[in-house]
Amino acid sequence: MTATIDEVPYLDISAPDFAMSSEQVRDARERSWYARTNYGVAVLRYQEVTELLKHPSLNQGSAKWPEHHGVHSGLFYDWWSKNLLVLEGDEHHRIRRLLNPAFSPRVAESLKPEFADIALELIENMKAKQARGEQVEYVADFSEPFATRALCAMMGLSHEHWPFIADRANTVGYALSVSIKEDIDRIDRAVHELYDFVDTLIQERTAEPGEDVVSRLIGFTAHGDKLSDAELRNALVLMLFGGMDTTRNQLGLIVQTYIRNPEQWELLAQDPEGLAKPALEEALRVNPTTRWVTREANEDFEYNGLQIEKGTTVHLFTMASGTDPEAYPDPEIDLLAKDRKPHHTFGGGVHHCLGHYIARADMSIALPLLAQHFTDLSCPGGDEWLPDSGNTGPVRYPLDFSVRS
Repeated sequence: MTATIDEVPYLDISAPDFAMSSEQVRDARERSWYARTNYGVAVLRYQEVTELLKHPSLNQGSAKWPEHHGVHSGLFYDWWSKNLLVLEGDEHHRIRRLLNPAFSPRVAESLKPEFADIALELIENMKAKQARGEQVEYVADFSEPFATRALCAMMGLSHEHWPFIADRANTVGYALSVSIKEDIDRIDRAVHELYDFVDTLIQERTAEPGEDVVSRLIGFTAHGDKLSDAELRNALVLMLFGGMDTTRNQLGLIVQTYIRNPEQWELLAQDPEGLAKPALEEALRVNPTTRWVTREANEDFEYNGLQIEKGTTVHLFTMASGTDPEAYPDPEIDLLAKDRKPHHTFGGGVHHCLGHYIARADMSIALPLLAQHFTDLSCPGGDEWLPDSGNTGPVRYPLDFSVRS
């Protein structure tokens, strides 16, 4: 039953203290399947999020993000307006079809040995740092270098490039903040430097192709169609940005999840091979870096008693849907649970995350290796976090642990 307008909860999602993990959001979900917000409508429950992710009356909702915050030109603006995240219709389908083979399950599987080597090297460095009496800082010592070096492995890059990629991707990430206009000059510089980097990379792979993703994209054609030079450059910059940022954040949230659920961490340590997949999927479900997915109505339509006008922003709260008791009667993390409904951390519909196979591959390698080597995880304090809305994760995360014998 749809709540009356007076009963529909209101959420100020731009408030400094707004948090997706708050009692306020859980209470709103209990009262109604949606909430009004200062940026359109928020959808709170699993069934409605599932249906609206694939609704034909909704387009991807981030295309106009720069304009909404006063940015109408520049290098970032031009790149953003043409990247796969915001394209629709035939153009989106064509570019996605051309990119798909580079992100296949087979490619993801082939990269796992290199992902494991990276994770083990960083784990040994964490042990050595602790043995010297130094504080391990999980973002700097593991999640950021692992995410960026895994990206280097996928793209066939020397790992010496990872600090450059991480730094420029972090800077481009400021574009997703409401302060984008204040930061746009340095954002544009970072995009320019990433474009220069991929131009050199394309020249190198064209001259000497390998088995990496970049070489595949340069050489791939389908039905006489191919990526234009501009489309290839745009896609590679998107990989350098999105491939690092979300994985780094998610790896931080995964460790936070298991600090809160130490008994589940020990289950994983006892059966790392058998429980790697549910351990990852459960952490993604309850604590995703992408707290909501944004859509925009492309026409007036009615859904579940709610009239939605063309142009309305619709936020699909993936985190709230992932712990909705209607879909998950026991929503707490449980590695041994059977028949869990699929979560929506990677979105859904035509805008389902293109790189989800790669992301699942690298994190499913890192997570059980961490559990095999470390126990008694805790954060001694001094942690810093992005706001608990939109995309979130730790900026700084000191970590204490015991090394398993």
